[in-house]
Parts: sequence; structure tokens; C-alpha cells
Amino acid sequence: MDWKGKEKIQEKGLPKYGDGVAWFRGAMIGKGGFGRVYLATSKNPRSKYSCLPSVMAVKSAEVSVSGSIQKEREVYSNVKGCPNIIRCFGEETTTGENGLMVFNLLLEYGSGGTLADRIKKLGGHGMSESEVRVYARSVLQGLNHIHGTGYVHCDLKPDNVLLVHSCRRTGVFEFRAKIGDFGLAKRSQGNKKRKLEPCWRGTPRYLAPEAVVDNVQEFPSDIWAFGCMVLEMLTGKPPWDGEMESNAVDILRKIKEGLPKIPNDISKEARDFLKSCFVKKPMFRLTAEMLLNHPFLEGVDVVEDGDEEFEEVEDLNEIESFLLVYESDDELSSSSFHDYCSIDSGEDFFNYLSEEDVDDEFVSSNFDEGKSKEAETKGITSSIDDSGFDQSIKASMSSRNGRQYPISHTIPAGV
Repeated sequence: MDWKGKEKIQEKGLPKYGDGVAWFRGAMIGKGGFGRVYLATSKNPRSKYSCLPSVMAVKSAEVSVSGSIQKEREVYSNVKGCPNIIRCFGEETTTGENGLMVFNLLLEYGSGGTLADRIKKLGGHGMSESEVRVYARSVLQGLNHIHGTGYVHCDLKPDNVLLVHSCRRTGVFEFRAKIGDFGLAKRSQGNKKRKLEPCWRGTPRYLAPEAVVDNVQEFPSDIWAFGCMVLEMLTGKPPWDGEMESNAVDILRKIKEGLPKIPNDISKEARDFLKSCFVKKPMFRLTAEMLLNHPFLEGVDVVEDGDEEFEEVEDLNEIESFLLVYESDDELSSSSFHDYCSIDSGEDFFNYLSEEDVDDEFVSSNFDEGKSKEAETKGITSSIDDSGFDQSIKASMSSRNGRQYPISHTIPAGV
């Protein structure tokens, strides 16, 4: 969905952040706990020396409170190189009105909106399985790359998946699904002794059982969230019966007690694919690499890694002229940009880390959103991731965190 059809977000009373070296700041298209998101256009889009696109999204925050965006910039730097992840074109510090210093993250623009927008357009009927397979494979490839770099996304959901126009069509589909919003991403602890985390990160509806019960979020937790996302694409409704009115406490209780309902009117392969994601015990849950070889995704024609060129500008402050494009904040106020800003409505009101919480990087599990401590920011650096079913799983690869999976093993009932 094109940004031009979106209602502009009011900026009344907000300080102006200023333009970049080679781009003009346009309308604000999103606002969240971590900053604001603007549309930006290149000052010289026809320059043959430019290595940035003519349109982009700029995520901005005052330098004094930009710790979260700077950490997100670091994640983007570590997970770059995959065509199924939103591209980061660099960073730049601009000077706003009254000498205000602003940190800006330059991101790829998703002209197709978010996966959540696509689902909403269908009016609760769900996508065709052929379309679901294309988007699911794209997201899995991105997730497999993220896990390979040692990061856990922690907030995978349709709002955080952008549909970017592809120069090479994936079958009949002109958009490629790309993962964005790494505001809550963290390094996997792997086999290391885990630090006791007093909370979980992310959006309640997409949390895995181990995150709710034990506050553990590792690679398998992203797989569970991915399964919830595939279920939503197939049914047109969010997980847990699509009860939008349910509050967070009710949803977390359901996650502890059961499994998401898998519809009967989908193919056998699709049902088995979802069951592989919704295994209660994380140690028996398939990895992203294993799921890419599942029969449900066979024959899907998608662009492989290396089919696109990737260029990145580390710091525009060191460049004289440039060109840029857009991506957005941790879940935008504007519907098609929800993946750019980490603020949601309803039960998701505590799914983000507020700017004051940025150094602690957690969301309180007792839902006390009013309690947050003020962070200390140290400035900007130049360059700042069915119970009850038996199933035989055959796999020839090992998980990314080093745990070896047997060639063939059976999941006992009740896991």
C-alpha cells in the first residue's frame, strides 16, 4: 500500500528534526515509544553516483533518547546481507530547530504496506495457500538468516513484516515479505548459562509457552511466533480464536494451558506445518532451516540469497552527497506502517520497551506499564537482531544454536 494514501500524523507542537545531507524529510508517517518515522526523498535522485533509493523511511529520535534506535542500528549491521530482511542504508545525525541534535536510521520502504495490512484487506477470509506459502518461505529465509547470526527477533508478527516491491516476481506475486523492526531483538544465549530474565519481550498473542512460563526466549520462540503468523494468514484472524477483545492476561493464560486452534479446512501439509511450529516443548520444535524443507513449502519460487545487491552507508555525516529510501519505526500509528513502531493497541499496550527502559531492555511481566526507570544515554557512536499428537520428524540438519537434532525421532504425545 502506497504511503500517499495514508493520513498524515499530526506534528503540531513537535520540534522539527531537519533534513539530511542528501535527503529531504517529508511527512511523519508513524510515532512510537522509540521515536518518529518520516518519509524521506532524495535531493538528487538522478545522480549516477548515488547508491541509495529515491524514497525511504527515516526513523528518528533526539540523540539524548536515541539509545533504542542505536541498538537497533547495531542489530541491522549484524544481520545484513539477506534479501528477506529490511535493508538499512545507514545512519545520520541531523540538526533540528533550536540546534536540536537528532539521530536518524535510514531504512527500506515497503510500498506494499505490512503483512497485517494484506490480511486485513481480505476481510477475515484468509489468503490462499499459494500466497501463504510464498510469504511464509520468504519470512523463514529471513528468520533462518537472523538465527544464523545469533539473534532472536522476539517480536515476529504480521505488523513487523513489510511487503517490498520486487524487481523479480515471486510467481504471480510482485511483493516480497521482509522482516523489519529489530527494536526488541536480542543476542541468543545459546548453550551458555542463562541469565534469569524477569520478563519477556514482544506481543502477547505471539508469545511462546516458554516465554510466558519461564521468561525464556530463544530461537524456538521465534518459530512459535512464526506459526501464529502463518495461522493468521490462513484464517484471516489473529491467533487464539481471533478474540480481539481478550485482554493480555486471558491470552497468556490460554498460551499456558493449550495450543492455537488449527482449522480443518486447510490442506494436510498446512496442518502438519503448523503442528511443527506449535510444539509445546521448544526442544522438539523444528528450526527455521528444517521448516524450509517441509512439504508445505515445496515448489515455492522465491528469490534466493545473492539475487540482490546490497549497499550500505555506515554514516552519512561523512558523505557529501547521497540518496536514500524508507522503512519505519517500531510500529506506526498509521495502519500500513505498524511494523515501524513497537506500540500496539488493546492487549498489546505493553509489548514495547519504552525509551526510559532502553538500557534494561525488558517489558514487565506483571503488566505494570507505568513503572519504568530512566535510562542513561551516552551519546551517539558512528555506527552503532496439538499437545496430544504423535508425529515423526525427519531432518538432516542441526539447529543454529549448536543443538544436534536426530535424523529421525518421534514427538511423544503431550509435548
